[in-house]
Amino acid sequence: MELSSLHPSARGRKTRKRVGRGHASGTGKTAGRGQKGQHARSKVARGFQGGQNPRHMQLPKLRGLSNKSHNIGIFRKEFAVMNVGDLERFEAGTVVEPEMLCRERIVKKLGAGLKILGEGELSRAVHVRAHAFSASARRKIEEAGGTAEVIEG
Repeated sequence: MELSSLHPSARGRKTRKRVGRGHASGTGKTAGRGQKGQHARSKVARGFQGGQNPRHMQLPKLRGLSNKSHNIGIFRKEFAVMNVGDLERFEAGTVVEPEMLCRERIVKKLGAGLKILGEGELSRAVHVRAHAFSASARRKIEEAGGTAEVIEG
């Protein structure tokens, strides 16, 4: 096979339909729009139901900024997350802090703080300082002999 022997598939080369180009074209005169009527003339808005109020306009509007409206969560906090299994890389007795993780580029951006999640296993006793812990993460850290300290603020 060479580049000179490649050809596009026949199905991908279909020419577009040119409407309103004379009787012999098959789509001349009314250009496939039928005789008279609303759709034979200019544009009809999408969702137009002959003057009846369309469904999208019947629905109640959600107004203002709140946690309920539009489900945008203006009070939502975006935490930088890290799993318990990722703590295995540190030596026993190490104090793991969010600033240290940022310096070592383990966590890119802290956001609202650091949250430790319970995925993975931990066999070393490390002292972890974070803004939040999941219940399973706290349990695994303490079972390994370490401590889980919550940073306020």
